[in-house]
Amino acid sequence: MRRVLSGLFIFTALICNDAHAQYNRVAMNREYIISLTPQWKGERLPDGRPYVSDDLLERLKKVVLTHAWGGLKKHKFNNQYQGNWMMVNPDKNTIMTGRAVTAQYMPQRPDFGDVIRKVGLAEGHGDKALSNVWPIEMLKDGDVYVADGFAKMNEGTLIGDRLANSIYSKSKRGVVFWGSVRNLQEIQKVEGFNGWILGNHPSAINEVMLTSINAPIRIGDATVLPGDVVYASPYGTLFLPAYLVEGIVLEAEISNLRHVYGIMRNKAGDWTTGQIDSEYTPQMNKEFHDYLRSLPDNKLPMPRKELNAYLEAKK
Repeated sequence: MRRVLSGLFIFTALICNDAHAQYNRVAMNREYIISLTPQWKGERLPDGRPYVSDDLLERLKKVVLTHAWGGLKKHKFNNQYQGNWMMVNPDKNTIMTGRAVTAQYMPQRPDFGDVIRKVGLAEGHGDKALSNVWPIEMLKDGDVYVADGFAKMNEGTLIGDRLANSIYSKSKRGVVFWGSVRNLQEIQKVEGFNGWILGNHPSAINEVMLTSINAPIRIGDATVLPGDVVYASPYGTLFLPAYLVEGIVLEAEISNLRHVYGIMRNKAGDWTTGQIDSEYTPQMNKEFHDYLRSLPDNKLPMPRKELNAYLEAKK
C-alpha cells in the first residue's frame, strides 16, 4: 500500500510540473548542448558546442569521403551520410568542413509561431528580422549553418544573396540545407560561399517558421547534432560526432599513406597486386611502419607526435 501511495504521489507531482511547464527556448542553452555531447572531453565554444580545432578541420579536407565514412561505420554510426545534393558552386575539388550550427524549420502554425516569436525576442533575437535570420546572427568563424527546411521548394527559400553574404562574412563557410534558396544567380557571386541544397526557387520565404536552433535535426538520412563536424564534398555530406573526428582523420591519413606505399612497392615489383589489395602480413606492416618513420615531417599529413603514438600502439 505504501508503494502504491508513493507511486501516486510521484505521478501527481509530475502532472503538476507538466501543468506549469512552458516553452522557453528557441536557441538551446549551453547546458542542454553539453548534455547532448557528453563524450566530448575537450574545449567547448561559449554556447556549449564541442570545439574541434581548426587544424583538424583542415586535415579533414584532405580525407577521402569513403575513408571518413568507413571510420564512422567502424564506430557503428550508420546514418551520417547524405548524397544527391545540388551545389551552389559545383567544383569537383571543393570540400567544406566546419562545426555545425543546426536549425529546424516547420510549416507555419499561427499559435505556435506566436510562442516562438515571443520566446525568440526574449532571447535577444532581432525584432525586425524574420526568424530565418536568427541562426545567422549566431554564426562564428568556422561554423557551418545546417538547416532542415523540410524539403520545401516554393516559398521554402531559407536565404537569398544578402543572407548568403552575411553567412560567409560571419563564418567563412557556407550552408547545408534540406531545403531551397532564392536568387541563386546572385548567391553564386558571393566570393568564397558554397552551399549544399535541394534546389532553388524565385519565391520569397513564406508559411515557414523556425522552431529551434542548436537542437538535434534530421538532414535526409542523417541525424545531426550541434557541434557535429560537417564534411561536405561533391560526392556527398557527412556529419561526424566531434569526439570521433581526431581518430577518424588519423586513420584515414594512415590509410592513404598505406595506399600510396602499396602502389609504390607494386610498381617496384616487390609486392603483387593481390598483396597490396589484401590485409598486410606482419612483415609487410613492419616495412610500412619503418617507411612511415623514415618520412620527413613535411611529408606527413599528421604531427609526428600523433604518428609516433599510433605506431607505438601498433607494436
